[in-house]
Amino acid sequence: MIVSVIGLGYIGLPTAAVLASKGIKVIGVDINSDIVNTINDGNVHIVEPDLHALVKDSISNGNLTATTKYEKADVFIISVPTPLIEEQKPDINFVKSAAEGIASVLEKGNLIILESTCPVGTSEHIVELMSSLRSDLSFPQNNKENKEIDVNFAYCPERVLPGKIIRELVNNDRIVGGITPDCAMNAKKLYEVFVKGSCFITDSRTAELCKLTENSFRDMNIAFANELSIICDKANIDTWELIELANKHPRVSILEPGPGVGGHCIAVDPWFIINSFPNESHLIQTSRKVNTQKTEYMIEKIKQTVSSTQKTIKDLSIACLGLSFKPNIDDLRESPAMEIADQVIQMGFNKVYLVEPNINEAPDLLKCNDVLLTDLDVAINSAEIIVILVKHKTFYNLKLSLLSDKIVIDAVGLMKLIKGKKGV
Repeated sequence: MIVSVIGLGYIGLPTAAVLASKGIKVIGVDINSDIVNTINDGNVHIVEPDLHALVKDSISNGNLTATTKYEKADVFIISVPTPLIEEQKPDINFVKSAAEGIASVLEKGNLIILESTCPVGTSEHIVELMSSLRSDLSFPQNNKENKEIDVNFAYCPERVLPGKIIRELVNNDRIVGGITPDCAMNAKKLYEVFVKGSCFITDSRTAELCKLTENSFRDMNIAFANELSIICDKANIDTWELIELANKHPRVSILEPGPGVGGHCIAVDPWFIINSFPNESHLIQTSRKVNTQKTEYMIEKIKQTVSSTQKTIKDLSIACLGLSFKPNIDDLRESPAMEIADQVIQMGFNKVYLVEPNINEAPDLLKCNDVLLTDLDVAINSAEIIVILVKHKTFYNLKLSLLSDKIVIDAVGLMKLIKGKKGV
């Protein structure tokens, strides 16, 4: 069996590497030639535990190769971006482009699996598109069993956590939604090659909405924590103590607040539902608003802190600890910490120190003369204001004595964690 994985990003490359580690011949396809060359050299372009070793081994034994061209295969897995464009509308043009590329090499007996996050009904739309491009092949029709179909199509969303992708690709349950039940069963057989969790069969529409539902649920729960943190700040109450005490209730499990919500899933997927069902998604829309407002609240908090110092902003330096959207990864996509750092830079501080231990240089958005990407000690020693935006493990050993004369704004509860670890 030959599997072609289209899109070698945060999901596609780990999927390709895991499949190749099971002895399957995998062809990875990406439009970025630099990414292709990096992978073929046995290296990776993203930070993810255990990924580099898997890719290096799979390249060396010939089970994995990368290319910019579409080639014939038995199974095609589409794992390309579906970004938001103007007015928070989902853009599936990368999925369409992948479908067109696959159509050019498609053969009877092939299986196509779409993993990209998509609006409800996308799978059916893509099947129609490919059917129009390859009239010589028969494609499945929704809710109709046709034993004579030439090509199977299923939707199987990824549901992994950055920083734990390899482990969760193998251990997490999967939702497999076929255009027909036979399509789903054929896709399930592939996933059972490497998935230790259960594979649950459904139709493609349910699987599409299931993916969006999971991340919308998370967004709503984080929104509650973020709204609560603002209330606590106004009431001069320790947010993390309050949540810890409330969670002593056997049926209460409040999540940790932060500076907002980021990443290419939780901050994005709710908009797919909102865009398709604007009149029915009131709570989902409110959650998106609350989490966006938390980022804005943090920016205003920094401005108020500057005003309280009775110094001009040009006389002050500030350090932003963390830029990624969650701890211990290099992923900056949709990161509220990035948005806050960008706004901080525009405020006109004497110096802005950025600390992000998982990247080697400041992203282009944040590069300017008064901005330094540096290590933790330099930033703490040099800045008067310390803004903690991400709870990286490398920050856990921060010396509290170094903060005695600093103004600290903690969005993630790092100070309470450190004090608890040190018995303060």
